[in-house]
Amino acid sequence: MPHPVLTPQDARLMAKILDRPDFARWAARARATGGCAQPVFLTGTVRHVHTGTGELLHSYSTDKEPDGALPVACKTRRASRCPACAEIYRADTYQLIRAGLAGGKGVPETVSGHPAAFVTLTAPSFGPVHSRRQKAAGRIERCHPRRNAKPCPHGAVVSCGARHTADDPRLGEPLCPDCYDYAGSVLFNALAPELWRRFTLALRRYLAKSAGLTQQEFRERLAVSFAKVAEYQRRGVVHFHAVIRLDGPEGPSTLPPGWANAGLLEDAVRHAAAAVSVTTPAAPGIPARSLAWGAQVDVRALNASSGALTQEAVAGYIAKYAIKAAECVGTLDRRLRPADDLDELPITPHARRLMAECLRLGAIEEFADLRLTQWAHMLGFRGHFSTKSRRYSTTLGALRAARIAYVREQFPSWQPPDDHDPDLILAIGEWRFASQGLTRGEALVTAALTGRPLPPPAPEDRRAA
Repeated sequence: MPHPVLTPQDARLMAKILDRPDFARWAARARATGGCAQPVFLTGTVRHVHTGTGELLHSYSTDKEPDGALPVACKTRRASRCPACAEIYRADTYQLIRAGLAGGKGVPETVSGHPAAFVTLTAPSFGPVHSRRQKAAGRIERCHPRRNAKPCPHGAVVSCGARHTADDPRLGEPLCPDCYDYAGSVLFNALAPELWRRFTLALRRYLAKSAGLTQQEFRERLAVSFAKVAEYQRRGVVHFHAVIRLDGPEGPSTLPPGWANAGLLEDAVRHAAAAVSVTTPAAPGIPARSLAWGAQVDVRALNASSGALTQEAVAGYIAKYAIKAAECVGTLDRRLRPADDLDELPITPHARRLMAECLRLGAIEEFADLRLTQWAHMLGFRGHFSTKSRRYSTTLGALRAARIAYVREQFPSWQPPDDHDPDLILAIGEWRFASQGLTRGEALVTAALTGRPLPPPAPEDRRAA
């Protein structure tokens, strides 16, 4: 990431922060939040009271803090909002995924011998878009070269002979926006979580049928564990990357039966991906339609004796997308507000039409349950970006708890006297929200203190400069 160019105004704002008489405490708090770009500022008090005698043993108030408030990290997962907090979420996701492949974090190392596969399920085509295809040798192919291509009904020639660069803004844009199936795109996003659920059910049914087992017998002999993440393609539809693993009935601590091998897992994935579909609601003038996964289904075995796809590479790849949203499509990083005018928002034309389609369909009663209006900024997708089955590995909550315990050991806070029973001491806290976010000067100094990247300026200031 390139370093931001500092203006004379930036220098003056930074100097104002550095000249604060309480700068030492201010800097310590900035480091304590990990360089959070949009911390939440709280005001309040904490009192430690002995429940037996009523004695006040210790008290804390934010009145003595700089600006009279205590900053708390925002803990967002989105790198576009806070790179510092998103990096923690990415690292946690990496550890979660890797533990399910190699063991650790409470998962036995024998799990590395279980059959597992890295699976990618894509969306179908909703119309030709500008794309960048790279051959194995590294040569970039032409986008959509079509000799003697005829104009479409809207007068556009659906052909492109360019070799797009990776940062070409045309990538993902339809060759003819009027021909593109915007309704299908946003409906697929909205129903992708249901399509994934049906995929997992079909996967288990295929495995059970292949072994000649009933569903009850299957559950007693084999368990299917997975962890997945959603990724937006440049055209504005999501696809899923997943690690799918076969375990014994008790999860990663037990070996699966011998017939449950990598070859059977790949066959089950391909069968389930082709077998499932979901039907959209019907409305006046809008018939119901069936949506399914795209033809491109990638299944690569893990835990093989050879291969370039390592457990670390898979964990890193999935964790990378756990902190992203729809930024690559050029949409908003927030919900639409009632006062927003789509034509005035700083978004790409393609994203604008996708969001407009969400609003159009969301206003129809038959589509109300899909909540397209509320999730227009996500182009219809309302599922969790990162999910896992219960017994895949550890949890994000357990990783956070371990990190909190470690920090408390390194930086102990107030401790009760030795002659007091800790079980009889009650902590009474009263907290109020004060504000959120940093001024430009605070953000610059925080980035300098922590070495974190400086996020782009927000569209509106949340705190006075």
